[in-house]
Amino acid sequence: MHVAFTWSLIYSYPYFLLLAGLYLHAVTETKLVVDTSRGETLRINFDVTFPALPCSILSLDAMDISGEQHLDVKHDIIKKRIDAHGNVIEERQDGIGAPKIEKPLQRHGGRLEHNETYCGSCYGAEASDDDCCNSCEEVREAYRKKGWALSNVDLVDQCKREGFLQRIKEEEGEGCNIYGFLEVNKVAGNFHFAPGKSFQQSNVHVHDLLAFQKDSFNISHKINRVAFGDYFPGVVNPLDGVQWTQETPSGMYQYFIKVVPTVYTDVSGHTIQSNQFSVTEHFRSAEAGRLQSLPGVFFFYDLSPIKVTFTEEHVSFLHFLTNVCAIVGGVFTVSGILDSFIYHGQRAIKKKMEIGKFS
Repeated sequence: MHVAFTWSLIYSYPYFLLLAGLYLHAVTETKLVVDTSRGETLRINFDVTFPALPCSILSLDAMDISGEQHLDVKHDIIKKRIDAHGNVIEERQDGIGAPKIEKPLQRHGGRLEHNETYCGSCYGAEASDDDCCNSCEEVREAYRKKGWALSNVDLVDQCKREGFLQRIKEEEGEGCNIYGFLEVNKVAGNFHFAPGKSFQQSNVHVHDLLAFQKDSFNISHKINRVAFGDYFPGVVNPLDGVQWTQETPSGMYQYFIKVVPTVYTDVSGHTIQSNQFSVTEHFRSAEAGRLQSLPGVFFFYDLSPIKVTFTEEHVSFLHFLTNVCAIVGGVFTVSGILDSFIYHGQRAIKKKMEIGKFS
């Protein structure tokens, strides 16, 4: 009996350890449910580095199927200039690259003089006679609102004074690290990084690239981080660390993302509303003989109608005790069977030996 009981204990020891581990550590229960949420927003966190696109020409846009657009997003994002070795360049001081003019030039009266009542020309893009364009950006914005392309900024007095082209030439060879977050509607849409300011022309989203006087743009990039929602334990973001180097003159790099709403609840009851996603990629080159695609990096996302819920739970002490009792009972049962088998086997052998039939 003692030998059988000892072996039974040895074989049951791993099961005791497994039960103890399940009791001491939380287990995660996974469920799939239909996502019935409506009218919510989706937070997109990003950190992308473009080693060959200067910050001065890089813009961020977001739009969705509901028709909402965020053009040339500037809030909640940070741009850092980087050199050819990936090192951050210190911000340029005011006035470097172009002489700083304290007062703008007077347009009216045929004379050029400093005057507080200056009203700069919009070069034909004025919405009314009272409109003024006192900076290069205001002239470009007026043209964008008209759906016109500003082909030669050298002819714009405001741009010449501000050194617009000179600033772009000074930043040639630089890159840009852009990071931050977007708050968008929780519907299918896209956000993209592209050179030039964006505007609508005949209900088509276009970017003003003529001002940069370049035939192609290098959209090589490294995705340091892209996440849809907050971090939760166990989440894997497949785009983190992804890097792509452009080999053709120009084109559009596309990421097609399937976002799965996810709810994570830890053992203390704290809930994190977040998302997981899967992704496929495609590069669309600017081939000759067809409509040229906008150079840039595009993230097209769609949302799954199914939500995943992860719930951390501890095994209850009663459940743990029940399993322990089951193992103990099994140990005694198996040891009893083994003991009975050994006992009756020994008796049978002994009787045969006594009558001389055992050989």
